Amino acid sequence: MSEQLSEVNIKKRAKFGLTIQVRLVSNLKKSQEYYRDVLGCKVDNWGHAERDGMIFILQQAVSRDDVRPNASSKKRSDYPTKWEGPDCGWDTFIHVSWDDLDILVEEVREKGGNITVDPFTDVHGNSEFKNVYIQDPDGYNIVLGAMREIQQ
Repeated sequence: MSEQLSEVNIKKRAKFGLTIQVRLVSNLKKSQEYYRDVLGCKVDNWGHAERDGMIFILQQAVSRDDVRPNASSKKRSDYPTKWEGPDCGWDTFIHVSWDDLDILVEEVREKGGNITVDPFTDVHGNSEFKNVYIQDPDGYNIVLGAMREIQQ
């Protein structure tokens, strides 16, 4: 009987829903303006900042000391390719299409955004990737990443 219940539980697996990142920010108004004016998000008074599939909830930190962008991660030699990990901390990674990445970079630049690492490409197995790092006013790194199969 317990085997039958286990089979039912496996088949009836619950699903996670949409993931939204929450950001503690040092100046809510300034962050709302940045996410609206530079990143092109629809921003409401609740602190929601949304554009396409990118969604944040911006919340006012009690203290500037509470705002903590991610530090760099430890390099790893056990990835399935020669890549050992990012060179600086990632707070958000957003997949974009290969063709959209450069368009988004230009849009952010034109609006005064802080591109901290210009677009660069590298290889993972039979795919190439292109990443760019955008930093918000509190130092959070938003990484836009695109990947495509290498054409031979």
